[in-house]
Amino acid sequence: MTYCVALRLDKGLLFMSDTRTNAGVDNISTFRKMFTWSVEGDRVITIMTAGNLATTQAVISLLDERSVIPAERKQTLLAAPTLFQVARLVGDTLKEVIHTQAEEGQSAESTFGATLIVGGQIRGMEPRLFLVYPEGNFIEASDETPFFQAGETKYGRPIILRAFDPAMSFEDAIKLLYVSFDSTLKANLAVGMPLDMHAYRAGSFETGIQRRVPSDDPYFRAISSGWGEALKAAIDKLPNFSF
Repeated sequence: MTYCVALRLDKGLLFMSDTRTNAGVDNISTFRKMFTWSVEGDRVITIMTAGNLATTQAVISLLDERSVIPAERKQTLLAAPTLFQVARLVGDTLKEVIHTQAEEGQSAESTFGATLIVGGQIRGMEPRLFLVYPEGNFIEASDETPFFQAGETKYGRPIILRAFDPAMSFEDAIKLLYVSFDSTLKANLAVGMPLDMHAYRAGSFETGIQRRVPSDDPYFRAISSGWGEALKAAIDKLPNFSF
């Protein structure tokens, strides 16, 4: 399982993903699920993947390979004129991989399903964020829906819904995502550390702050224990129930 989150902030975009993949309780591995391409001064694109590992790795490999093959440069992440076209390219590639794998193996395409979060900025345009479905279609983040999640979303979603504000700083947004991920980690063993993070500042057109957060990260541990204590204190302050 996976947990990925992307926030559309006034100041830019914030991405965070876990790294755990598993095919049973005795077969757990760590794989990167966040990938970034950039052309300094022109564009930065980040993709996070959730779903079948073979499918997502094939999609990322194809996107990467086609970005460096001269004969196919017209349809690449590094040449697409808009983020909409980037999302369309990613969706088409995902659909192509799922269809190919289904033809070569099992007949059920759902077996190879995957969901991708695509975000970034191309010069001359505002930062944009998309959620790409296994069918290849996609939706875009808006003022009404300024964030996307993929994978094991239900445990961390209430935290974001209650506290997220697009006007918040990167520092506060990272704190919020740490709480969201901590809640998910405690509820589902299929999501695990380390975490990958990318904070892209709007208008910079260069890769932002990228960091891997290990399980023994002091700040993450402080947030985890502090959030638990704060919840207990909040419950104690609520009105008592009486029969």
